[in-house]
Amino acid sequence: MKALVTGAAGFIGSTLAEQLVADGADVVGLDCFADYYPRPIKERNLAGLLKGPRFRFVESTIQQADLASVLRDRTHVFHLAAQAGVRKSWGRDFAVYTSNNIEATQVLLEAVAHASTIERLVYASSSSVYGDLVAMPMREDALPQPLSPYGVTKLAAEQLCYLYYTNFRVPAVSLRYFTVYGPRQRPDMGFHKFLRAAIRREPVSLYGDGEQTRDFTFVHDAVGATIAAATRGVPGRVYNVGGGSRVSMNQVIEIIGRVAGRPLVVTRDDAQKGDMRHTYADTTRARQDLGFAPRVGLEEGLAAEFTWLSGVL
Repeated sequence: MKALVTGAAGFIGSTLAEQLVADGADVVGLDCFADYYPRPIKERNLAGLLKGPRFRFVESTIQQADLASVLRDRTHVFHLAAQAGVRKSWGRDFAVYTSNNIEATQVLLEAVAHASTIERLVYASSSSVYGDLVAMPMREDALPQPLSPYGVTKLAAEQLCYLYYTNFRVPAVSLRYFTVYGPRQRPDMGFHKFLRAAIRREPVSLYGDGEQTRDFTFVHDAVGATIAAATRGVPGRVYNVGGGSRVSMNQVIEIIGRVAGRPLVVTRDDAQKGDMRHTYADTTRARQDLGFAPRVGLEEGLAAEFTWLSGVL
C-alpha cells in the first residue's frame, strides 16, 4: 500500500500513519499545522515517523498542495484533515470550518477523481452528524440532523464523498467515529482535560448534569477500522465506528478517579450549545463488511491515556 494521510500530525492521523508504516506501507503525510492547538504537540506526534524511511511529510493545506504530484503513485487516501471542535464552530469561526472541512474535501476529491491509481479513499466523519432525534443505537441509515455547525460541515463532506462516488466513481468510504480517545488525544477534549486535572490535582469542569452519554472508542480500535475500510470498505457506504463503551460522563469521572488513584474534584457548568445528549453506535455494518470488533475497554483505554499523559506533562 502507498498511502496519503491528510491530517497526519493530528491525534488519530499520526496514530494511523504509524500503524500503516508498521504494517509495511509507504506513507506520505500531509498537514498544515492549523493553530487549533499548539504546533509543538503535533510535531511531537510526528517525531517517530520522521525517523523512518517509509514516511515522507508535506506541510501544506490541501488547497495549496500539489495534489497531482502527491497522488501520482498513491494507492490509498486517508482523509483525516479537518477543523475539529463542536463548541468553536459557531459565529465567525464557521468560515474556518467550511474552508477546512468542506472546501478542502472537495478539492481533494476533485484531485482523486483525476488520479488513476487510487483504490480507496477513506473519509473520517463523525457521530456529530446524527443529532439528538435518532433512535438508539444509531444506524447509518437514520436521518442525520446535526446540532452544531461542525456536524453540518462533516455531513456536507460525507455527501461530497458520495456524490463523487456516484458521478466520478471515486471509491470513497466514510467512517463516523464515535468519541475517539487514547494517547495523543487533543488537549481540548474531555478525557485529556479530566486526566490532566487528575495528574495535577486540579478541579475539573463538567458541562450539564453529567448524565449525557457517549460511545467511547479507543484510538487503536478506530485506526484498525480505518485501515480495514481501505481494503474491505464498500465504496459509497458509510460505517459507524464505535467502541461499545457507552457510559455517562458521571461514570467517566468515577473511572478516572480509579485510574488516577484519587477522586476528582468536579465543578458543574451549564450544558453547551451543540453538544449532543447521547451517542451510541450500531456497528453491525462495520462488523459485517470490515470485520470490525473493538478490543479495548474504557477503563483499560483510559489507563493507557493516563500513562501517556503522565509522561508528557
